[in-house]
Amino acid sequence: MSYDPPAGGERPLLLLVASSYWVYREYILESVSQRYRLWLLNPSPASWEEPYIAGHTVVDCLDLEKLTAAARDVARVHEVAGVFCYDEVYIETSAHLSAALGFAVLDPGAVARCRDKSATREALRDAGFPQPASRAVSSLEEARAFAGEIGYPLIVKPRNLGGSLGLSKVEGPEDLDAAFALTDRTRMGGIRQFDDYVIVEEFLDGPEISVECVLFEGECTPLIVARKVLGGSGTLAFEEIGHDVDANDPLLSDTGFHDMLTRVHAAVGFADGYTHIEFKLTPDGAKHVIEINVRLGGGMIPYLGLLTSGVDGPLAAADVQARRAPAVAFPKPRRAASIRFGYPPHDMEITSATAHRELMRPPVAEVELAVQPGMQVRLPPNGLARCGYVIAVGETLERTRAAVPDAGRYFTFEGTPLEQAP
Repeated sequence: MSYDPPAGGERPLLLLVASSYWVYREYILESVSQRYRLWLLNPSPASWEEPYIAGHTVVDCLDLEKLTAAARDVARVHEVAGVFCYDEVYIETSAHLSAALGFAVLDPGAVARCRDKSATREALRDAGFPQPASRAVSSLEEARAFAGEIGYPLIVKPRNLGGSLGLSKVEGPEDLDAAFALTDRTRMGGIRQFDDYVIVEEFLDGPEISVECVLFEGECTPLIVARKVLGGSGTLAFEEIGHDVDANDPLLSDTGFHDMLTRVHAAVGFADGYTHIEFKLTPDGAKHVIEINVRLGGGMIPYLGLLTSGVDGPLAAADVQARRAPAVAFPKPRRAASIRFGYPPHDMEITSATAHRELMRPPVAEVELAVQPGMQVRLPPNGLARCGYVIAVGETLERTRAAVPDAGRYFTFEGTPLEQAP
């Protein structure tokens, strides 16, 4: 399918594949709908999305045949400019849909290479990038054997999931069996499965960062650098409990880092689209690619970009899907922001949730609940359980970090305990 802009100045139409909970995603539709009409293809009827969409179709978005048929029905009536998807679960199906409709963006092979962490490692290793020792295994015996080769500590994680689901840091052999069992059972229906699903990987010490990038015809533009904040203890020890974003982050103007980002994307064959790429900064100064996600970053990171510089990641991503050079601008004075997530004390079905906004003092700018009664939430690594968030915006990261050392004081969560995950 080719696309020619409609006459009369009508906004181009993008097919939006799937939607999710509004608290963490509404800002995306708010941005994109300013320039594009959106037709939502979704497993359930539209709800909160209604103000931002031109129409919707209820369809199983993991069934490519049904999804393609629904998209073609829309295309018979409307001129479609491209396929837009921000949800990791549906990104591979969206890539195949884009190809089926004749669009060159979201190459299915490149998307699959990024979604498969083992394939990503292989492509980067072949391109000469240093990689941690890593192997996909299909059994506990294979996991034990490889762990014996590389030593401890190590990481055990699923081959194609995100959000740290099913991920564990394993300090010694006595913890490997439980970590393997956790990863092996953390699966998501409808997405591509592997016989060798569990990845055992060398642990790299050092802080983690993520970079939001937009690519158009092979040119990579970094938009936002986020510094991850980990829990440090208990069930949240390896969980991302927040992010710090400084619009003046030196990596954004580092030409060497920019060149590396370009070469990394070229290594996996990803030339057009949007990525959320994660790095580990090791003590020797090296920047090791942990994974490449071909979607907008989670954890409200693109929203922090809007708050700190005005750079609009969602809109840039939509532009590429419509085969337009992305609109990248930093219209606001550059500032810093910190986000921290609120978690329940244990796995529970929520009966009540309260946000204590009366505690807000500058630079705290937003306190938002992300749960309501009846929802079941589980703490990591069995779930995300981000039941709310607090955002501080200020002149420096020192000030914003100091304002939100603990999001817990802003929330009260009550509920019925859930049975322990198997």
